[in-house]
Amino acid sequence: MRKAICPGSFDPITNGHLDVIERASRLFDEVTVVVMTNFQKKGSTTFTAEERTELIRKSIGHLANVNVDHYDGLLVEYARDHDIHFIVKGLRVVSDFENEFQQSIANRNLEPAVETVFLPCQDKHLFLSSSLVKQICELGGDISGFVPPQICDDIVARLRKG
Repeated sequence: MRKAICPGSFDPITNGHLDVIERASRLFDEVTVVVMTNFQKKGSTTFTAEERTELIRKSIGHLANVNVDHYDGLLVEYARDHDIHFIVKGLRVVSDFENEFQQSIANRNLEPAVETVFLPCQDKHLFLSSSLVKQICELGGDISGFVPPQICDDIVARLRKG
């Protein structure tokens, strides 16, 4: 069985993330979306790991071979502990590639049995990021085209408090 991880901070999950997850679900027998702590953004997340996990669960109900978990350690340790040999990363722009490529080399040095697979995003998602979604929402804009419909109201309720 070919199993893969789709890791990320997902604060919150966007349609771009969902697109990569859906495509990964067609390439692998089982996909685990792993909500991770981004130590560069530590302390600045809008949603807790548990809330992000739940938002993803609501968004992937149509994908029978996809599950969700959260983890605060090294991604390759999670992969090793769950007998997973592939990491799937979505790429939007060249700067994403530089960062993700560097991480993939570090991961390979830590755990040679784990391979990283890069999936370029669709053109319509090139601009899309969780930060942009949050900014648009906080300023009263319509985010319904940027996030899964199952969670749009949850995001709006959180970000437009007060």
